[in-house]
Amino acid sequence: MAMEIRLPVARQRLPESLDRDTQKHLVVPGDTITTDTGFMRGHGTYMGDEKLIASVAGSVERVNKLICVKALKTRYNGEVGDIVVGRITEVQQKRWKVETNSRLDSVLLLSSMNLPGGELRRRSAEDELAMRDFLREGDLISAEVQAVFSDGAVSLHTRSLKYGKLGQGVLVQVSPSLVKRQKTHFHDLPCGASVILGNNGFIWIYPTPEQREEEAGGFIANLEQVPLSDREVISRLRNCIVSLVAQKMMLFDTSLLYCYEASLSHQIKDILKPEIMEEIVMETRQRLLEQEG
Repeated sequence: MAMEIRLPVARQRLPESLDRDTQKHLVVPGDTITTDTGFMRGHGTYMGDEKLIASVAGSVERVNKLICVKALKTRYNGEVGDIVVGRITEVQQKRWKVETNSRLDSVLLLSSMNLPGGELRRRSAEDELAMRDFLREGDLISAEVQAVFSDGAVSLHTRSLKYGKLGQGVLVQVSPSLVKRQKTHFHDLPCGASVILGNNGFIWIYPTPEQREEEAGGFIANLEQVPLSDREVISRLRNCIVSLVAQKMMLFDTSLLYCYEASLSHQIKDILKPEIMEEIVMETRQRLLEQEG
């Protein structure tokens, strides 16, 4: 039986040109951010001895006179309009509980979703009895944040036909701070797979559908066998995302595509080897810098 033995190697330092995009003001709890009293205190900070002090580890962000610390590793804090991927954990009266990587379970109301076929009418007792026919425990859904309650819990809706139950694919869980906010989080990549980059750190990779079944209202999941070529593309994309996360790179459609193209010279199983992971991520970072100019 063949065995592969790996020895530790010295980590290479990035060139200055590649490292400039990661030069942020990083702080740990107890660090003094500023002694200027003209700034306002934001999230992740507190005042002590007329100094603004960090209460969490992360990067300092300034908006005019407001200073806050964005934690590098945290649970998802919902904002209205965010796109999320979640898993149904419980069916309750007129609502579903959804796990969305936040401190509290999110809520999807029966009145906040499309009925099968896109019908527009009041929800009846029959609809309430048939809730498990729509969504049951363990189902994955894509949704949008409708409201955020005072305790931090999130209310979701799936009224648009692009949201709803997810079919076959792969779920990757990452830190929410690594998902870049964009106008759209649904991307059909040229490599033959599509991704939903949830703001909550749940990323769904699935084969790009040939035609959109919008009349289904987001409830009919395609359970046909996925071809081997599509499964290989999805597996490669999944390993690319894991590589980018390991190197703390922001995730968005361009970075995923560049990392996928950089990995084509390697086998899918080899992408997760530390030296290959570092090589393809460095190439991705270089291409992103060249694109920015």
